[in-house]
Amino acid sequence: MNDMPAPQPGTNSSRATNSDDRKTGRASDAAKLDIAHLPDLLTVREVADLLRVSPLAIKRWGKRGKLPAIRINSRGDRRYKKEAVLWLLGINPDKEPESTPAVA
Repeated sequence: MNDMPAPQPGTNSSRATNSDDRKTGRASDAAKLDIAHLPDLLTVREVADLLRVSPLAIKRWGKRGKLPAIRINSRGDRRYKKEAVLWLLGINPDKEPESTPAVA
């Protein structure tokens, strides 16, 4: 006899998932990327994680000119300039961060 309960209709008993696993972007990887210390060139996956969209969306944006890609090596891997990614986030990379006044 099997003591395991029968799976409920509409559930996936082979793999337990939570809502974070089903998100398009990988929030845990995005949290590891510090906006203040980004490399000058970012990979498709890094940009997708930062913007919390799929890598395919990033590639499409490159084709449409929304986020121009730099092609490197013989395989044609894509890299994206940090400034272009920050601009999409609404951050001006040329502007110095404002310091908050000290409270006395």
